Amino acid sequence: MGENRLKREISLFGAFSTVMGTVIGAGVFFKTASVVSFAKSPSLTVFAWVLGGLLTLCAGLTSAELATAIPKTGGAVKYIEYTYGKLPGFLLGWAQSVIYFPANIAALSIIFGTQFIHLFHLSTNLLLPIAIGTGLSVTLVNLLGTRMAANLQSFTLVIKMIPIALIVLVGLFMPASVEVSLFPVRTGGDVGFIHALSGALLATMFAYDGWLGVGAVAGEMKQPEKDLPKAIFLGLTFITIVYVLINFVFLKTLSIDQLSGNLNAASEASNQIFGSMGGKLVTIGILISVYGALNGYTMTGIRVPYALALEEMIPFSQQFQKLSKRFVVPYIAGIFQFLIAAVMMFLGSFDLLTDMLVFVMWLFSLLIFSAVFILRKKEPELKRPYKVPFYPVIPAVAILGGLFILITTLFTQTVLASIGIGITLLGIPVYLLNQKIKGLKKK
Repeated sequence: MGENRLKREISLFGAFSTVMGTVIGAGVFFKTASVVSFAKSPSLTVFAWVLGGLLTLCAGLTSAELATAIPKTGGAVKYIEYTYGKLPGFLLGWAQSVIYFPANIAALSIIFGTQFIHLFHLSTNLLLPIAIGTGLSVTLVNLLGTRMAANLQSFTLVIKMIPIALIVLVGLFMPASVEVSLFPVRTGGDVGFIHALSGALLATMFAYDGWLGVGAVAGEMKQPEKDLPKAIFLGLTFITIVYVLINFVFLKTLSIDQLSGNLNAASEASNQIFGSMGGKLVTIGILISVYGALNGYTMTGIRVPYALALEEMIPFSQQFQKLSKRFVVPYIAGIFQFLIAAVMMFLGSFDLLTDMLVFVMWLFSLLIFSAVFILRKKEPELKRPYKVPFYPVIPAVAILGGLFILITTLFTQTVLASIGIGITLLGIPVYLLNQKIKGLKKK
């Protein structure tokens, strides 16, 4: 009943702000290093960011149709469950619980530690302790209650736009330290174009991550059929422009060799643009932005195993259902998520973790895009307050783009893709075992 009593209070501007706040995180500052290391040229770097934005726009517009047609708590898990059945829906929830959210938390904690060490000139041996301490501190904030976590999120949402605005507005008008050629689009060195593009595009997808949630507010919008496509189109278009501009500034400030694989590139570019003290202030703003993104993923992530437990879809559901008496937070789920993230911090680098989580989520994204076609044919009478424009072109573009990312990643990063697929498929025996235990309990 509660799902049907959502108040329709969100305006076009409110939805636009939600898109901006959901998508813009830490990737805009730190994925340039990975994109450049694959592209090896300014032209292909910028092209990858533009292409990533267009693909994200098609994905967001497509998934929003399901968000309005199936406005249930659980979001993407419910879209897949509605279309394909309980097991596929569970596998997405499983992948989010053991890969997507923990990997995000681990990757962002690592990047926070990297920037903290760079800012204060500390020993690199402190990276893991700082990363683990950062992830733990955010988990503790969330265990102190939703209000505490929400207040932190609101504060960092404002702060994270400041370094972006400063770098773009000042950097664009600064004299170029490096000559940037955007045409023709080609890779540098001896790397093949498809290999370079696929790696660079996959890297941009972490920065554009968040599009899957942009349709979640559809049930609370005043005019979703009119305002939702506008909010997605304007929001993701603006984000793409910002990402392209900030990367153009990085490219004209630092050389390809200075950017490639350098997770401190944003800080070093800021130092060159604003001077030593100004660069430090911008880096502090970036650190706050990363901490806010980390808080957002932590706050959302602990509710996924909790939601699965409420439906008794995972082992030890009674434990994962537990809420702290004082703060009413699923603390077992929070501890579980942090422990997986801590293990990932020991095992993986920032780029490895983010590439794996992007790959796994795009596996399920393809199911979501395909679900639009399946439900249009299977349930034409289903109420759809919003329909994806230019159907079937936009969903088809989203599917083709997703296939390109997945297939090329399978060939170019086979081990990474195999690990992601393997961990996801581990959810099948977990699901079947849990179903068997439930059956025995009923007897």
